[in-house]
Amino acid sequence: MSGIFLIGVFLVLLFLNTPIMIGIGLSSVLYLLVFHPVPMDMLVNTYFTAMDSFPLIAIPFFVLAGELMMQGGISTRLINFCRTLLGTISGSLGMVTCLASMVFAAVAGSGTATVACIGGITIPEMLKEKYDKGFASALAATAGALGPIIPPSVTMILYGVICGVSITKLFIGGIVPGALITIGLVILVYFVSKAKGYGAEALEAQKAYIREHGKPSKWKAFKESFWSLLVPVIILGGIYGGIFTPTEAAVVACVVAMFIGLFIYKEYTVKELPKVFKKSALTCGTIMLLVACATAMGKLLALEQIPTKIAAGLLSISDNKYVVLLIINIFLLIVGMFMETYAAVIILAPVLLPAVTSLGVDPLHFGLIMTINLTIGLCTPPVGVNLFIATRIGNCPIEDMFKWLLPMLGVLIFVLMLVTYIPQLTLFLPGLLG
Repeated sequence: MSGIFLIGVFLVLLFLNTPIMIGIGLSSVLYLLVFHPVPMDMLVNTYFTAMDSFPLIAIPFFVLAGELMMQGGISTRLINFCRTLLGTISGSLGMVTCLASMVFAAVAGSGTATVACIGGITIPEMLKEKYDKGFASALAATAGALGPIIPPSVTMILYGVICGVSITKLFIGGIVPGALITIGLVILVYFVSKAKGYGAEALEAQKAYIREHGKPSKWKAFKESFWSLLVPVIILGGIYGGIFTPTEAAVVACVVAMFIGLFIYKEYTVKELPKVFKKSALTCGTIMLLVACATAMGKLLALEQIPTKIAAGLLSISDNKYVVLLIINIFLLIVGMFMETYAAVIILAPVLLPAVTSLGVDPLHFGLIMTINLTIGLCTPPVGVNLFIATRIGNCPIEDMFKWLLPMLGVLIFVLMLVTYIPQLTLFLPGLLG
């Protein structure tokens, strides 16, 4: 009964639209006050020890790196370079949204930052080229889901810390799924744009300009975006080359992004940095408080043996790992619709991992399944943060996005199924590390 009380209070607070951090913390405190299984001191101590982890330092630095990139003009140059590469292809601006989101995600590690930054530039441009408002907004929201999948990823860092899995290997494992999602969205954009005529007038104008003046120089576009492209190369190359750890890479990302913004592109000055730091601090504070509260609740769930009981319940349904993985995927897709991604990872990873590992699923493989699955929740109502950011940028009612969301979410779910049932897709690159 005490376990049901803990989960029940949390769900009630969740449906009352209580902020998730407060809902988790308050349900834990009420549980201890009513049932007294352990002293309240243990809860307070857990809040502090939950954040006493070296890998977690990467989170605030990657958030700061994303903010510095947004303010430093790096994203604008990435978009210009991608557009030059695509040239006169139907739906080229929509494809640019996907490709630029993938590259930006390789530094920011956040879905919301990717939508705000890339979508903030491409959605207004797509509307100028007569793209449907709902399509443009939905595309930016789903492309933003690449943020937590393409390494580095805040979600993967949390999973790695909680489950004791190599964060570097998780990062490497996310490369193929991220690339597959990008390819799937690009193909979808091409056929929809060709059928609906999105960007057709701009495409004809561009072809006329090329006939008169020649093709824009790809080399010139590359030179202008060189420093922008160098940021993910330095970060990911340093991690995979063993030069620095993911945590150290986050610090390097901040230094490189700040140097480029201040001295190369000169998009902001030293006087404007405190505003960037303040915004990053607010975001990081929210994440770290969420980590503390969710970790404490996870310990209380373990005290009630909830993970063991859920694992036993799943295994009682079937001892076939493919069936169990399908059930877990459906469960996580539903959870992602209502619960914030970071909280879901912290609470559910220790709960579900024993069930899948007992069936022979690699913890690294499951971490990637969980990351992709819960990331889809960023693009699904009612708590899809990416959707709300995209609606504000595109000034588009969320209901106008639904008909376009379905095929785009179909791409994400298709890749999720590939990753779930073909583990070699995600494990062969980490396997090269030994």
